[in-house]
Amino acid sequence: MKKVISTDKAPAAVGPYSQAIKAGNFLFCSGQIPVDPSTGQFVEGGVEQQAEQVLRNVKAVLEGAGYSLSDVIKATVFAVNMADFAAVNGVYARFFEKEPPARSFVEVGALPKGALVEVEVVAWKG
Repeated sequence: MKKVISTDKAPAAVGPYSQAIKAGNFLFCSGQIPVDPSTGQFVEGGVEQQAEQVLRNVKAVLEGAGYSLSDVIKATVFAVNMADFAAVNGVYARFFEKEPPARSFVEVGALPKGALVEVEVVAWKG
């Protein structure tokens, strides 16, 4: 069974996609960018502040579906500059302190709305 997940605690989708899709025990979360859901605007600051907001948004989508960060089994981080790896990693580590998920960190040419970082996750509840 497939179920569309939507929460107002994370930014609304900026295109024809869902915030997340629950399929069985899996939750597939669309990439989150550093939009503050209360203002609809990017957070102020650089890549660390953006990474913090992105991961807050990821957490909100997970919680909207009844999942948590501890249920994440795979994360993909997209960054426009590989030189930001250490800065993003420092923020990421605070969100995934115990048993972090498998992860990829990929440099890309550009991200939606000029974001510096985007994160998508897959979660599972057994």
